[in-house]
Amino acid sequence: MKSPVRKMFDGIASRYDFLNHFLSCYQDVLWRRYCCKRLKKMMCGMPRDLNKVRLLDLCGGTGDFANTFRKIFESGCMCARDFVVDPAVIGDFSYGMLAEVKPKKIDAHAVQLDAMKMPFAERQFDVILNGFGMRNVPDARGALMESYRVLDEGGYLCVLEFFSPRNLFNKFFYKVLAPLFIPVMGAFFSGKRDAYEYLVNSIIRFLPVDQFCKMAEESGFEVKQVKMFDGGISFGVFLHKPGKA
Repeated sequence: MKSPVRKMFDGIASRYDFLNHFLSCYQDVLWRRYCCKRLKKMMCGMPRDLNKVRLLDLCGGTGDFANTFRKIFESGCMCARDFVVDPAVIGDFSYGMLAEVKPKKIDAHAVQLDAMKMPFAERQFDVILNGFGMRNVPDARGALMESYRVLDEGGYLCVLEFFSPRNLFNKFFYKVLAPLFIPVMGAFFSGKRDAYEYLVNSIIRFLPVDQFCKMAEESGFEVKQVKMFDGGISFGVFLHKPGKA
C-alpha cells in the first residue's frame, strides 16, 4: 500500500520543479550550483586519481541535482582533471517524481527505492547527492548509515536541506511567513494545499543542522563544511567518508 507521503509527492510531481523555483525565487538553482562547484573543488584536491565519477542522486525527485552536477563537473576549469560522470542513478520512493526524469533527457537511470534499504552493493558510488529529501525519510540516521554503506572510501555525500529553524530570522520565516504563503501558492499552482502544508511542517519538525552533523559523525562521516544559504533558509552539508587516498 502506498504511503501518504509517497502519494503526496506523486500528486505534485508535474509542478514540483516549477514551484521549487518559484517559491525560492530561483535560489534553489543557485544553492545546487554552489554545492556542485564546491564538491568539484573538493574532489580536485583528492590525491587519488579519480576522473570517472559514479553518482547517486538520492531522494532525487525529477533529477535537477544530478543534472546540475553533470553540467558543473564536465564543464572543465577549476582543476587539471577532466571529470567524466557515469550515467547517474536517480533514486526516489516516488514513481511520479521519477517519471518526470525521462522528458528532461538526463543521462541517468531512474530507480524507485527506499533510502534506508538501497538495492546496491557496498561502495558503489563516489558521490551521493541528497537535495531536500533527508527530512522526508522516516529515519534520517538509517539513511545516513545506508548512504555510508554504498559510498566508496574517500567519497562525498552532499545534503542540501531545509533544517529546523533555530535563529530568530529562521523561526520568523518558517513559523510565521512560510505557513502563510507557501501553502497558498502551492494550492494555487498545483491544487495541493495539504502537500505544501506538509512541506512547511516537515521543516519545523526536522533536526537542526548541528544535530544532523553530529548524527552524521556518529554514522562514520567527517563533516567537511556546512554552508548557510540566505540567512539559514537552507544549508549545504558536505560529508566525507574517510579511507582511500
